[in-house]
Amino acid sequence: MTAMFVFAHQDDEFAVLATIERLLRLGAVVRCAYLTDGAFGNQSTSRRNAESLKVLASVGVTASHVHFIGEKLGIRDGTLHANLMPAYNGLLKCIERVGAIDGMYLPAWEGGHQDHDAVHLIGVIASVSLGFQDRTFQFSLYNGYRLFGPLFRVMSPLPENGACMRQRITLPKRFAYARLCLSYPSQWKTWLGLLPFVLFSYFMRGVQQEQFVSVPRLFESPHPGKLLYERRMFLTEEEFDRAKMQFIADSGFRQAQQCRPVAHTSLV
Repeated sequence: MTAMFVFAHQDDEFAVLATIERLLRLGAVVRCAYLTDGAFGNQSTSRRNAESLKVLASVGVTASHVHFIGEKLGIRDGTLHANLMPAYNGLLKCIERVGAIDGMYLPAWEGGHQDHDAVHLIGVIASVSLGFQDRTFQFSLYNGYRLFGPLFRVMSPLPENGACMRQRITLPKRFAYARLCLSYPSQWKTWLGLLPFVLFSYFMRGVQQEQFVSVPRLFESPHPGKLLYERRMFLTEEEFDRAKMQFIADSGFRQAQQCRPVAHTSLV
């Protein structure tokens, strides 16, 4: 059994470490793919790759099972919405090269960062194309649901995305994952804002939460009101939607054919 985790940026794995470890304990092969180069703010891509490889190795992921698709394709951090088709084709080629994938884990459709939503879009359409939509899951990174300005929530699934499946994280593991969040020195400015909320999630909630993906949700706004990436003036939702609809047309995806009910199953 093989599970593919698809991320936008090197450090997005922090939100799903418990799931990665659970799958590895159950004998699954875990692969990870990154769809941008992570070089926001002129950061070194190689440095960011090394940081994520170190964190993934610490939870048991083999380095040869980590695929830096965005780096190879020259997709800059923050621009995935403008490179949807190349990233989609790159992901499909990666899956074809490594062999059958039994399920996929994606950043949630939540309007936090445009690259996260772009990965979700790419991954859901890929999962439908390859026949494992029923075993494709989403996990929350951060979003601005019911907030304003630059405020955000971390690892807080949106109710619009459906019921949550919860995995309890033991107290020693909560401390271990908290320490791993200090493993991204290239992103210290970002983590100054993220870390307090991540710690709150680990120690007050103490669960890993996932939801199934939904094709119809791709045609809806992640949540009412302005999305966080809009409020941070990275991109407007209208700009993202134009890129989304062009990608859907270019990929040959047909909403009417794919919106039939799906009988979801657990990956393990």
